Amino acid sequence: MEFDSIAAFWSMEGHGPYVWTCYAVFTVCLVGLMVWSMRQRRSVINSQRRRAGRSSARQAPAAASFTPVQPSRD
Repeated sequence: MEFDSIAAFWSMEGHGPYVWTCYAVFTVCLVGLMVWSMRQRRSVINSQRRRAGRSSARQAPAAASFTPVQPSRD
């Protein structure tokens, strides 16, 4: 598409408001999704860190025990 001037580009033969509004809504939604995803990721990581900290504080380290396994002779 060719436009004679920048004003013609912005108006796009009367379709400009619709086109630019769609671009703006898309950009806002995309940025919102990125922010929400980063916050959600950080929340999950922090929750897992707290959970790991609680479980390791509660449990005493287990002593290693090895039990020999007898192979079956079928």
